Amino acid sequence: MKLLVTGGMGFIGSNFVRYWLDKHPEDEVVNLDKLTYAGNPANVEDLRDRPQHRFIQGDAAARRWIDRLFETEQFDYVVHFAAESHVDRSIRDPGRFVKTNVAGTQHLLQASLNHRIKRYVQISTDEVYGSLGPEGLFSETTPLAPNSPYSASKASADLLARAYFETFGLPVLITRCSNNYGPYQFPEKLIPTIITRALRNEDIPIYGDGRNIRDWLYVEDHCSAIELVLLKGEPGQVYNIGGRNEHTNLDIARRILRELGKPDSLIKFVPDRLGHDRRYAIDAAKIENELGWRAVENFDTGLKKTLQWYVKHTDWWQDILSGRYRQLLP
Repeated sequence: MKLLVTGGMGFIGSNFVRYWLDKHPEDEVVNLDKLTYAGNPANVEDLRDRPQHRFIQGDAAARRWIDRLFETEQFDYVVHFAAESHVDRSIRDPGRFVKTNVAGTQHLLQASLNHRIKRYVQISTDEVYGSLGPEGLFSETTPLAPNSPYSASKASADLLARAYFETFGLPVLITRCSNNYGPYQFPEKLIPTIITRALRNEDIPIYGDGRNIRDWLYVEDHCSAIELVLLKGEPGQVYNIGGRNEHTNLDIARRILRELGKPDSLIKFVPDRLGHDRRYAIDAAKIENELGWRAVENFDTGLKKTLQWYVKHTDWWQDILSGRYRQLLP
């Protein structure tokens, strides 16, 4: 098979490319990435000599270019990760998120329809559901109620994907995951921010009172779930993917500091983010029962692996923090 993976130089995308090639070495993966600030060629440096992996720099929001790419490459499957994904950035510049996450998705859907793609997986987020109270879980039937420009753009993309299934019969599948963590995550996100700042003995900013709760999913478990959805999922369906690991931001910061032997005094509370959702939590029963998926890592094992990776790969994140990684870009 020939897969197009968009956003394959980013955190989850690069992990998925590596996971797929390890599990399906006979397949060809075309890695499409615009190489914005979060796209990093170092994320797939270990794949440089694998002939089954090929990188193409390009923009999913460039409609004519995307159509020519599909005509030339003749893909079987599309897995669409590429997105602007940082909430704070979406508050500062909502229009950029609409262009990439909504228009870019529509162009990919249309190209997939025009060129008879066998399966298209839209990678989404639990943030499209909005905020939970202290009880309950997000299910696939929870109404969409996004609260940030980022989550609104992702919800819009999901609805476009659904429309292409309902109207045109494009075999679309949608996945919505909880917060991912693991190797190669850009340092602006919560867990790598805490790790890298703690390793440098710098203050660790925590929004508000630190009691915001997220469900955490180790990135390789997410990749295995996407694999199952792509191969065995039912087109037109939504599959929630969660780790059943709910923790407050403050608890995570304290746990990481304890593992690294650093004091809690590094934690500094800062004014809360605008529209900051209080709690997310995923009900993953559908993918577990229908497709037989199970997360391998609990939060203890996944966090230990993540900490070990960041401690071992200081050059990777130091290059990002210094901006040197941009010198690798074509």
